Amino acid sequence: MDILFLDDSFAYDSYSPRNDAMGGPEKGLVYLAETLAGRGHNVVVRNRCERELTLRGVHWKPLDDDPVAAADLTIALRHPRLLDLAPAGGKRALWVTSPGGALTQGAAAEALAQHADASLIFMGEAHRATWFEEDSRALIIQPGVAPAYLASDKPAGYWPPRAVVTTHPKLGMDWLLELWCRRIEPLIKGAQMHIFSGTLATAASGKIIADDITPIYRRAEAAADQGVIIRRPLPDAAMAEEYRHARAHLYPGFERETYAATLAESQAAGCPGVTRRQGAAQERVRDSRSGFLTPDDEAFANCSILCLKEDIVYRGRSKDAWDMQRDRSWDDAAPEFEALAR
Repeated sequence: MDILFLDDSFAYDSYSPRNDAMGGPEKGLVYLAETLAGRGHNVVVRNRCERELTLRGVHWKPLDDDPVAAADLTIALRHPRLLDLAPAGGKRALWVTSPGGALTQGAAAEALAQHADASLIFMGEAHRATWFEEDSRALIIQPGVAPAYLASDKPAGYWPPRAVVTTHPKLGMDWLLELWCRRIEPLIKGAQMHIFSGTLATAASGKIIADDITPIYRRAEAAADQGVIIRRPLPDAAMAEEYRHARAHLYPGFERETYAATLAESQAAGCPGVTRRQGAAQERVRDSRSGFLTPDDEAFANCSILCLKEDIVYRGRSKDAWDMQRDRSWDDAAPEFEALAR
C-alpha cells in the first residue's frame, strides 16, 4: 500500500525524536510511519524537512517539492487544508490533534467542508467528545507509546523523593506550584519537583518569553529552595530514564486535553501518575492502581505525598503501571490506520 503523511508544522524526520524532545503528534507521526514501513508499505512523509532522504524505510520529502503522484491513503496531521495536497483516488484522513470544536470555525471549517469524504481520527473518548457532530467519519484510534518507554528497564525511583512535571506552564503549572510549595514539599523535606518545560528553560537561560508565562517562571524560580528544578525536555530514551527514577508524575490535566501523551509514556515506564479527574488524563491512569485520579486539591496533595513518601504506595502503583500500561505500542495501532484505506 502507498501511504502519504502530510504535515506543515516544522522540520523533523526519523532522527528527531531520538535526538531532541518533540511534541506528541509529530513524534507519533514518525513512529507510525516507521511502523507502517516495517509492515511492508511504501510510506512517504511530506513536511518541512530540508531535503529528500530515506530513513528507517520512510521516504521524507519537502512539502514544497513536486507532489506525490498517487497514494492509497493520505493522512494529514492537524490542518484540514493539507488534504488539498492529497493525490486523487485514494482514501483521506485528518489526524485531529486539537479539540474538535476548532474544526467548526473559520478557515479550518471551510477547508474541512471541501473534504467531506475524509475520516476524522480522534485519540480517545475524551477527545472524540470535543467533536459535537454526530458524524460517521469520526473514528477513535489511540496512539501507541514510543519504543523507548517500552524498552526501558524497570523503575528505580525509590529515594530521595522526586516528582516529574511535563505540563505546559499555562495548563495548571501555577496551581501545581502553589500546591507543591504550600501542601506537599513542607511535609517531605528534601523532595524535588523536576519541571520539564522548554518555555521555562528558555526563560532560565535569560531569554524573553511570553508575558503571560513570565510570572509562572518567576514563581518556579523562587521555589528553588523548596526543591523545584527547571529542566529542558529530553529525547525519548533520556526521558524514559527520568521517569524510572521518579516516584510520581504530577499532572494537573484540563478538560479540553486531547490525549496526555507524556502521561502515557511515564505510565509505560512504570512511573505512578497523580492527576485530576478531568479530560484525557483520566484515560491514561488507572485509579488506585497505576496512580491516582483525584477530585480536588486536598486529594491531589495527599496522593502525591503518598507516592513520594511511602515506599509501599510507590512500589505498588509503579508495579501496576509497569504491568498494566504497556499494552499499546505503535505495532498495535498500525493495523487500525491500515484499515482506513479499506
